[in-house]
Order: sequence, then structure tokens, then C-alpha cells
Amino acid sequence: MVLNLTDALAKPYTQADAGGHYSEKFGSEYGFGFFYPPGAKLTDGIPEDFRWIVSSHWDQFAPVSPLYLYTMAFFWFFLWILNFFGNGTVMYLFLKTRYLRTPSNMFIVNLAFVDFIMMSSQTPPFMHTVLGTGYWEMGAFGCEFIGMIATLCGCIAIYTNVMIAYDRYNVIVKGFNGVKITSSMVLVILGVMWTWVLVWNILPLMRIWGSFMPEGLLASCGMDYLARDLNNRSYCASLFLVAYILPMIALIFFYSQIVKAVWDHEDAMREQAKKMNVESLRSEDNKKMSAECRIAKVAMTNVFLWICIWAPYSVVTMIGVFGNQATITPLVSQIPSLVAKTASCFNPLVYAISHPKYRQALQESMPWLCIHEPVDDTKSVASAETCAEKQ
Repeated sequence: MVLNLTDALAKPYTQADAGGHYSEKFGSEYGFGFFYPPGAKLTDGIPEDFRWIVSSHWDQFAPVSPLYLYTMAFFWFFLWILNFFGNGTVMYLFLKTRYLRTPSNMFIVNLAFVDFIMMSSQTPPFMHTVLGTGYWEMGAFGCEFIGMIATLCGCIAIYTNVMIAYDRYNVIVKGFNGVKITSSMVLVILGVMWTWVLVWNILPLMRIWGSFMPEGLLASCGMDYLARDLNNRSYCASLFLVAYILPMIALIFFYSQIVKAVWDHEDAMREQAKKMNVESLRSEDNKKMSAECRIAKVAMTNVFLWICIWAPYSVVTMIGVFGNQATITPLVSQIPSLVAKTASCFNPLVYAISHPKYRQALQESMPWLCIHEPVDDTKSVASAETCAEKQ
């Protein structure tokens, strides 16, 4: 059989636009592209034993162009590499270097660990789906379990961020009047945190309250924010409150108080310097930034990144629960989910690489990275670091 390319291009095909909606186009007019048979659906080819867990919402959309799939697969793989080496290095150095093993740094190790689990558990099934058959092959329970791991890791990371903020607030703002946090206290806090989040994720896994579903390109799974029954809506709304709104309020409060304390301290230092007729009370003040200002900048950066990274996914979730679901296309659902996972790659950069003593340990263990952290600066870290070491 000989293929007549001219006749083939003259036939109409159904093509999905960027929003995932159908439109009829002629090959001779639009040239080569990624076309699908008329009436093709995103959910075509899904095994029957898995079909029941897929929301009927996705039946109205055409298959997404492979170009989007491969682009996301490349980006996801890049994030996994960055996550693997970033969080792996953080855990390695904090466990290897004795002077880094402080109660405060246990929160950072926990954050690096949960971020490492996040991408390590999500990358293989996503890559297999996108580069393989194009639909989920791990079954309904596999989808629910992977969705639970993603939600659990996300919640643990958020709460750990809050505890890191509180720890710095407790030392920098409260000073000697603050609570002395010991290693035993940190272990208890982490145990309570993991138990609390595990309960929130076991309930939807057992379909007692809420549930998990394939989302976006049906290559990843998360909580079911498309079901309009009271059970799922109440779960999504409650999780949105306890895992986004309340932590965001706490983060803004703690870090705003830290920044205020740093500014007040800097003003007091300048006033004292004026009274003593000296340029500065610090040695080499013109050569390096004070540790207090570095912590303040890290704090502001962290809040900004955290809100920006998680806001799109939170908005999509709330639209699915209470808004117009017609606006949630496969890409509108998938991209915010992917963006939210980038938090697991930024955390080691924000908390560890900006940590003077971590940079010193990194310089000692991996000199080829050319960190060049001044030793004097790491010894005169803000009061938060000094206090943490004494514990």
C-alpha cells in the first residue's frame, strides 16, 4: 500500500489546542503537527480496572500534544537531578560534620529528607507514564499511594518550614528569654508532626475522608479536588486551611518579626557607633555583610518563594472545589502541580547554601566547588547560630 501524502494532508483532523479543547483543522493548511483522530479523548486507552478512579472531568479534553509531555518530562528529570544532589548533599554534610549536628539543624535535615523522598517517589511513575504508554499503569491503588506520598511530603515540608521559622524567631527575637530547644524536643516535635500529617493522608487513602485521583495529564496523582460531594470538598477545604493558610500566616508572622528585630538591632548598632565616634562597631564591616542581614534576606526570600510556588496549585485546587471547573484543563492542572514540586529543589538552596556554617562544611568537603566562605564570618554568625551551637 502506497501512502498518498497529499490526500492525507487534505483530510481534516481533530487537534487539541494549548487548553486541551478540540478544533478541526486541515493538514494542507496547517502543515505537519501532532494530530489525533476525530473525537479522541485524553482518557482513551486507560485500562478499565483503572477507569473508575479517573474523574469524568477529563473526558471532555483531547490528548495533549507530545511536545508538552516531553518538555515536562525533561523539566521533571532536571528537577529530580537537582533535588537528588542538592538534598543528598545537605543530608550528607549535616550528618557527617559534627559542628553542624545541632537541634536547629535537625529541622533542615528533616526538610532535606522529605524533599528527597518527594521527588524520588514521584519521578519514576511520571517518567514511565509520559515516555511510555501515556497513561497510568500502576493501578488505582498505586495512584492513591503515590498521591498520598506526594501530599504527605508536601505537608511535612510546609510544617518543617514553619518550625525552622519558629526556631529562628525564638532565638533571634526572643534571645535569652526564648525556649531552649534541645535535640529531644526536636525529636518529639518531628514525631508529632509526622503523626499529624500521616493521619491527614491515611484518611483519604482509606477513602474515609477525601480521596486521591489522577490529575492533569493523568501522569501524576493528587487529592481529588474535582469531586463535588461534601466528603471531598470538606477535606480539600480543610487541608487548604491547615496546610496552606495557617502555615502562611505563621511564616509571615515569624519572619516579619525576625526582619524587624534585625533592623532594630542594626539601628541600635549605628546609633551606638555615632556616640562613640566610630564608623562601625563591627570589624571589617565594609568587607562583608553582617550575619544578621544575611538571615533577614534569607527569611524574606523564603517567604516569597514559598507563597509563589504553592499559590498556583492552591488556587487550582480551590477552583476545582468551589469554582468553575471548566477552566481546569489538563495543562492548567499539571503545571501548578509540577511548579509546587520545585519547592523541594529550592529548599536546600534557601536554607543550606545560605547557611554560613554549611557553606564552610561544603568548602571543606568539596573544595572543587570554590565556595570560599570567610572563616571569620562563619564564626560570627547571627545570635541564632551561636545559640543553636550551645544547645
